[in-house]
Parts: sequence; C-alpha cells; structure tokens
Amino acid sequence: MYLGRVIGTIWATRKYETLAGYKMLFVQPINAEYKNLGGPIVALDTVGAGPGEIVFYVTASEAVIPLDVDMAPTDASIVGIVDSINVQSM
Repeated sequence: MYLGRVIGTIWATRKYETLAGYKMLFVQPINAEYKNLGGPIVALDTVGAGPGEIVFYVTASEAVIPLDVDMAPTDASIVGIVDSINVQSM
C-alpha cells in the first residue's frame, strides 16, 4: 500500500462498464512527511475520498480486489482514508 493526497476528480461521460459507479480521482503519491513522490496517478475510489484528503491505495493486480467485480481495467484503487500519520525516529 502507498500513501497519496487526492488532488482532483476525473469526470467521464463514458467508461468501461465494470467501472460504473466508481469515482476516478487524481492522487499525488507522497511519503510519510507529506512530500511528493513522482507524478500524479489515477485511482478508483472505493471509500468515498475527496479532494485534499490523505489516502492509501493499492496498485497492480491487487487494485481490482476492493471492487465489487471479478475483473476491471484498473491499475490503482483507493482503499482507505488516513486520519493521521505518526512517524517515530529511531
């Protein structure tokens, strides 16, 4: 799982039928110090996240697991909204 910040919403008038009912969000990958890592990605929202929220997401073949369908063309799915991050140094 990876951390990210939702930075936008994608509106699609047509999309693959198994993706119907899921929001597509732009997610900026971040680290535990909230610093950006690379460029934004598109992820399907399975938890009701919105712009500005910190989320965690899964990628690759695991991205289809949280969906209500057997197979869907997705590379990333949001699976949780982060309430807080506590990083302790050793």
